[in-house]
Amino acid sequence: MFSQTVEYALRAVVDLAQHAPGSRTTDQIHETTKVPKAYLSKVLQGLCRSGIVHSQRGIGGGMVLLKMPAELTILEVVNSVEPLQRIQTCPLGLAAHGTHLCPLHRRMDNALAGVEEAFGKTTLAEVLAEPSRSSPLCFIPCDPAATPAPVTQNKT
Repeated sequence: MFSQTVEYALRAVVDLAQHAPGSRTTDQIHETTKVPKAYLSKVLQGLCRSGIVHSQRGIGGGMVLLKMPAELTILEVVNSVEPLQRIQTCPLGLAAHGTHLCPLHRRMDNALAGVEEAFGKTTLAEVLAEPSRSSPLCFIPCDPAATPAPVTQNKT
């Protein structure tokens, strides 16, 4: 449902949010997010153009969020790289349908509306603060007490 560009943008912004209000270099973001460097550069340029992040050159430079994580929603990030496209008229162009969507396209639009609402209500700070056994972008145990037990299979 979401493109790789959206996924990469969200990873990059989560990394920046984890280090806010500080800045991060593209190499640092790449190391944490595992987004290919060339693709990451393009994604970060798009986030700069949309006003989500700011790029500063020089010593102490890098990428920085322009809003605090508590003020930036997941929807803003998604819409900055690939806006959600709600279904307003019949995708098949059937004149008889017009703005009266068939049951299939109405359900698809309802699903998009649910995503739009959920992402619009969710800030990056909420994502980072949510209790979980795994932390966003954390490749080593962030909290030794949160290390999951090994999975074993019962053989019968």
